Amino acid sequence: MTPALQSHASLALCQLAPVIPVLVIDDLAHAVPLAEALVAGGLPVLEVTLRTDCALDAIRAMSAVKGARVGAGTVLSAFDAARAKAAGATFAVSPGATPALVAACSKEELPLLPGAATATEVMTLLELGYRTMKFFPAGPAGGPAMLKALNGPLPQATFCPTGGVSPSNATDYLSLPNVACVGGSWVAPAKMMEAGEWDGITALAREAALLPR
Repeated sequence: MTPALQSHASLALCQLAPVIPVLVIDDLAHAVPLAEALVAGGLPVLEVTLRTDCALDAIRAMSAVKGARVGAGTVLSAFDAARAKAAGATFAVSPGATPALVAACSKEELPLLPGAATATEVMTLLELGYRTMKFFPAGPAGGPAMLKALNGPLPQATFCPTGGVSPSNATDYLSLPNVACVGGSWVAPAKMMEAGEWDGITALAREAALLPR
């Protein structure tokens, strides 16, 4: 799968909902009810970060939830890409991009949403064939003002800003012409997961799914 095809697949996922939940799952028992709650609220695209011991098992379990499109986040290497694909991930998200990671995702036929934070990084990804990217870390990298500035010389790039995105500023990002969606963790607070407040998470997801863009 070429970077161009990966990018097309990533854009299609980004267009399914205004928010992609960025999930850190510490307890495998939370995986299925969390996925069900988020999908019920209108957020079908789920990014499970590879930051915990049970992340791959969580991806495997959540992939069986009807309507869920589950991917792996914090994919840093060819090894990460291979094991994410084996666990059932349908896409990968990385904070940046390296030649080895790009080659691995092409080999695995795993759509990659690569991270970029500067004009040079965006230009490099565009040269490779990527048109859809993760803008990370969105807040520290300049927020909506930076994305607005990038749109002038690089309008062919479309972004999913992640990192510092919240309900209070999500619409500032979503109103930009070069933003397809945002990534955020606020729809699945750790305390609500620990308490099993799945209805509350569905309510948060429903609010996020209605954000204008």
